[in-house]
Amino acid sequence: MNSIAFKSFVGLRQSSPEAPHFAAQPRPATPHRKFRVLAGKFSPKLNGRNLRVAVVGGGPAGGAAAETLAKGGVETFLIERKMDNCKPCGGAIPLCMVGEFDLPLDIIDRRVTKMKMISPSNVAVDIGRTLKPHEYIGMVRREVLDAYLRDRAKEYGANVINGLFLKMDIPKDKNSPYVLHYSSYDGKTNGAGEKRTLEVDAVIGADGANSRVAKSIDAGDYEYAIAFQERVKIPDDKMVYYENLAEMYVGDDVSPDFYGWVFPKCDHVAVGTGTVTHKGDIKKFQLATRKRAEDKILGGKIIRVEAHPIPEHPRPRRLLGRVALVGDAAGYVTKCSGEGIYFAAKSGRMCAEAIVEGSENGKRMVEEGDLRKYLEKWDKTYWPTYKVLDILQKVFYRSNPAREAFVEMCADEYVQKMTFDSYLYKTVVPGNPLEDLKLAINTIGSLVRANAIRREMNKLNV
Repeated sequence: MNSIAFKSFVGLRQSSPEAPHFAAQPRPATPHRKFRVLAGKFSPKLNGRNLRVAVVGGGPAGGAAAETLAKGGVETFLIERKMDNCKPCGGAIPLCMVGEFDLPLDIIDRRVTKMKMISPSNVAVDIGRTLKPHEYIGMVRREVLDAYLRDRAKEYGANVINGLFLKMDIPKDKNSPYVLHYSSYDGKTNGAGEKRTLEVDAVIGADGANSRVAKSIDAGDYEYAIAFQERVKIPDDKMVYYENLAEMYVGDDVSPDFYGWVFPKCDHVAVGTGTVTHKGDIKKFQLATRKRAEDKILGGKIIRVEAHPIPEHPRPRRLLGRVALVGDAAGYVTKCSGEGIYFAAKSGRMCAEAIVEGSENGKRMVEEGDLRKYLEKWDKTYWPTYKVLDILQKVFYRSNPAREAFVEMCADEYVQKMTFDSYLYKTVVPGNPLEDLKLAINTIGSLVRANAIRREMNKLNV
């Protein structure tokens, strides 16, 4: 889930005033004259063609970017190797994404209106009591969502290439093209593919946590989690229980620094977990997650096993020249909740919008300053959310007593309202000062009790 009542504490970092791009004194004869700076105004016009941009990676970030570019007059190439990729992803999307990205309801497998947060001692708290009748969390399968976004980008004119990006030649000047080397699999079912090259003016790296585009610009490494997920086909009578319900399990048994989940899909459930600190034990944590949910998935058959790295924080570099990173390639997955689908699609769209604007709908060359506007807008909009969730993870996922306190806190209706309002609509929800004070006091009380329990447990272990 996204940030809870702590969203009201947005003063985590004092924003510095933006430095002007230049200082100019107005002429005395025209004291009211206004100066207007157009992005890309000083970039050369493109003669006989439109701006060419390659989007590497066909997930939510790549699909959203390619669609926006194609609609904006940019000649767009979308390169994706696995057109049926089933990423190990819980598949939860906020309500606002359905409308914001005009998603058809038939690609949403389930509309979750209830969640259970289950503590290390198996105390279950029902979450969702504050949802309005029309509100829900959408559950999707990545292979369905990703294909839909790619197909829609193609309808708007994007060239979709079934290929594997290999490397990129960096131009020596600001107007020469980037040369992308890739293996083409169009029309082929197997084999090594046909080696090809593609010349473009700009590149959007949307190729995930193991991004080759990121390596091409020396973007640096980041800490990552391993997500492990099994798709389990359970009996119909048990599937009724998960019709509109999702479960989240916390505890050292399922993950020392994350959580386990059971999320409903169209005709099965996704059971998974993740960890940053104990990657070698991921299968042990997965077994424990299945054990915790055993009575509800008993008789189920595993129909698919998936594993994938998930970034834990943004890369040190997300932009160089006319190359920008988005989605998992940039590191846009939230701590504590592990949410990434919405932020991937949103970052892809925002980056593409900056290119369309900077190129004046594909008519001019772009430069690093045009793409940097995307980063500035992104950081200003979402940095507080990432920071708050980072703090929540450090405070509440550090021990089982702290997780018990976290689950206890989630029982509060005010917490639930702030959580869902912030998650569903991706906006900073203004808090009630009195309720915020009560919540702060209750949180402190929960943490004090958690520390007391931990001390007693430590005594028993001596």
